[in-house]
Amino acid sequence: MKVAVIGGGSTYTPELVNGFLARVDQLSVTELWLMDISQPRLDVVGGFAQRMVAAQGAPFAVRTTTDAHAAIDGASYVITQLRVGGMEARRGDEYLGKRHGLIGQETTGVGGMAKALRTIPVVLDIAAEMRASAPGALLVNFANPSGLVTEALARYAPDVAAAGLCNVAINVKMDILAGLEKRWGRPVGAHDAHLDTLGLNHLSWHRGFTVNGEDVWPEVFGAYLEALRAENSPEWDPALIEALGMMPNYYLQYFYYTGRKLAAQDGWPPSRAEQVMAIEGDLLAEYADPALTAPPEDLMKRGGAYYSTVATQLLNAHHNDLGEIHVVNVPHRGAVAGWPADWVLEMPCRVGRAGITPLPVAPLPSACFGLLAAVKAYEVLTVEAAVHGDRRAAYQALLVHPLGPQADRIEAVLDDMLATNAAYLPAWTV
Repeated sequence: MKVAVIGGGSTYTPELVNGFLARVDQLSVTELWLMDISQPRLDVVGGFAQRMVAAQGAPFAVRTTTDAHAAIDGASYVITQLRVGGMEARRGDEYLGKRHGLIGQETTGVGGMAKALRTIPVVLDIAAEMRASAPGALLVNFANPSGLVTEALARYAPDVAAAGLCNVAINVKMDILAGLEKRWGRPVGAHDAHLDTLGLNHLSWHRGFTVNGEDVWPEVFGAYLEALRAENSPEWDPALIEALGMMPNYYLQYFYYTGRKLAAQDGWPPSRAEQVMAIEGDLLAEYADPALTAPPEDLMKRGGAYYSTVATQLLNAHHNDLGEIHVVNVPHRGAVAGWPADWVLEMPCRVGRAGITPLPVAPLPSACFGLLAAVKAYEVLTVEAAVHGDRRAAYQALLVHPLGPQADRIEAVLDDMLATNAAYLPAWTV
């Protein structure tokens, strides 16, 4: 089985390779192709990946290329973890927001929109290559903003099987399991536990948890609320959490505590992109060490905990037709009654060879749905803007986004966004 990783020069790649090495008895990978437009990064990251695999007896071959066709041709799975414009573009997204008194972040607000405009056309090109040279392959997207990219794939490449993944849900699940194990005094298998979460990528709410089919949410939520009340400066106001009756995705802080997040930007530099750039420099230096054959501890500073777990467990469930339940971004196809069936949602799905099937779940309450619907409208408009170079759609996307500029500032923000990213937006006439 051939697996292609687009953006294979990422500093995340060694963790992904580690995930495949941990599942050699489950996933019959014969070739892992790492594709990247940067040959120097491929040389370092790819060389390290090859040493990792060799140290484990070379159960599969690691190949590197700058040619997307060579990587994708005949692949069974294509993983996208690319970053158009690199970390410099992420830095630009952050400071774009800051310049205009808005949230500067890579997945939401004006920064997330800029990243989507750069990323969506490239991922759709990858889907076109898959259609031609890897028909029937599954595209697993990690490229942020993951929900927006998956929305674009669902609308403009519906014949290419695709799913969006994120590590937020699995991090929440593992934190909950750690708490239960501490209180119960015994281990709890991750495969025996399921998190009920619903929303959009980076805009979701966790509202249920079962262990071996038993509902333990009252205990989980009660312990969570108690812990918040015991803290001097909790990350969430207990009154908010009690009112919701759910655990919010971390990224909802940008919406619920916008002023707090804006104030934090006053402390830049360094922004998060600048922090990561320094971390990546150190990581690449470590990866270049010919004696290194396992991911260094410094990789944890990069973020992305459980990235390899969530990626390989999805591929394993799909390839081996396990019918497992995983949290995935896909069109819900009516699984949430009353919501538009074509919306891409982040939700529990059953995964097997037949595909990725959303499980019927109850809709979110009005206190959550209003925000979700506004952001989904922004997502749909942003997809149109990205695919067609449509300035009017981009304007409307900024108008509807809860973190967007006031109407009299939209033109200035849009001009800045397009000018800053002109090199990556060939379909646009600025």
